[in-house]
Amino acid sequence: MNLELFDATEAAEPAALPLADGALLLRGFALAAQYQLLADVRGVIAAAPLRHLITPGGLRMSVATTNCGALGWVSDRRGYRYDAIDPERNLPWPPMPASFRALARQAAARAGFDAFAPDACLVNRYLPGAKLSLHQDRDEHDFSAPIVSISLGLPAVFLFGGLRRADKALRVALRHGDVVVWGGASRLRFHGVLPLADGQHGLLGGERVNLTLRAAG
Repeated sequence: MNLELFDATEAAEPAALPLADGALLLRGFALAAQYQLLADVRGVIAAAPLRHLITPGGLRMSVATTNCGALGWVSDRRGYRYDAIDPERNLPWPPMPASFRALARQAAARAGFDAFAPDACLVNRYLPGAKLSLHQDRDEHDFSAPIVSISLGLPAVFLFGGLRRADKALRVALRHGDVVVWGGASRLRFHGVLPLADGQHGLLGGERVNLTLRAAG
């Protein structure tokens, strides 16, 4: 099933499109803050450079990642987990920029989650061909908080499945400035991203950046 799309502009009121119970797509919600977000993304990457993590099974992830906030999500042969220390720098992760936190809280409130207090932000950079297999976010301590995902750069196809891996997934085309929030009954839904197609974006060139904010601790 494909979710039909329409263009969103900075002048237009962002559209809220339900994906499931507790899950909302906010078209163009991040456009008003896009320049500050991108400047802050560059600052985070300068402090904690992107890297390709290794899965517990020994595979190299096609998506390059880093983190900011009190906790960062990491993966290696020992498993998936959150850690307050960047294992490559042996230093705390960079502080979470105020622009990330403010936008995530606003988006979560728009979806009905008024008390969202993110302490972790995973920064993913996709180049053409990079993808994210269907998975659940289960490494957090408290599943009562939602997940907020902010899309910047090239468009991508987001897979939003059910509570079982075998459930059929919605294919949702995400554009620059779109934000997806899911929590409540949808908090443990499987989700992923299809391989990124080639393209050029006016601000990010041939890449996509995704910010995923969670209350992890």
